Amino acid sequence: MNVIEVKGLKKSYGDVHAVQSLDLTIAQGEIFALLGPNGAGKTTTVEILEGFRKRDSGEVSVLGFDPQTSGHQAREWRNRIGIVLQSAADAGDLSVIETVQHFSGYYSNPRDVDEVITSVGLQEKAGALIRNLSGGQRRRLDVALGIIGSPELLFLDEPTTGFDPEARRAFWALIENLRGTGTTILLTTHYLDEAEALADRVAVINNGRIVEISTPEDLGGRATAKALVSWRDGDETKTQTTDNPTSLVSKLSTQFSGEIPELTVTRPSLEDIYLTMIGGTHE
Repeated sequence: MNVIEVKGLKKSYGDVHAVQSLDLTIAQGEIFALLGPNGAGKTTTVEILEGFRKRDSGEVSVLGFDPQTSGHQAREWRNRIGIVLQSAADAGDLSVIETVQHFSGYYSNPRDVDEVITSVGLQEKAGALIRNLSGGQRRRLDVALGIIGSPELLFLDEPTTGFDPEARRAFWALIENLRGTGTTILLTTHYLDEAEALADRVAVINNGRIVEISTPEDLGGRATAKALVSWRDGDETKTQTTDNPTSLVSKLSTQFSGEIPELTVTRPSLEDIYLTMIGGTHE
């Protein structure tokens, strides 16, 4: 079952075409990453899916519902989604548990407050005031607020911006745990290693259009791209691209009678492929 279905989505701001004939499907239980430079159309697309922005044309279905619809049906639909924005305003004078309890009252079928706090690793900070939390702890609280309503679909916007490496890894583990509950996750991120670690599929968007949708391993023909073999030969570093690095390494091993000096074998990284697709530098 597809949780999100988009056909021919268009949105313009005056003469600026933010989204141009975009097609997209996301399956139930999938972690899907939307990649693209600033101004590519990611935010506009996601805000339309969240129901915060109206489209000019096209068809959009999120959990079988058109987000542009208002009224009682829209309120019922919002019970089924969770949103973690890039930056969230909060009441610093409330404690973690008070904040999560408050938000649980917005939903008809909230999860257990203590269970949610534990699931995001804040059980030892349950009584702490929000203003005294670290950046990583505040981000974990954002996720707690996003999942307290037992969402079928969770939107994560740049979830680990500003995290140190250890905090990012811990957050990734949390997202993997959410996947285990069957929650579908739409992730926007500037971190290519994050998309590679978490996403079942990724879509690269540029100039309002989808460039390609694939698995991180296969994006842009990455899995079949030529390998770059590098080694030291005397005072010179030599390199060669090849479709069969094993054969070349075997040949070099014979040439050097065993150990090949400073041998490296690499294929294009996800970032290499991504930068080629967007035709610029990574932002």
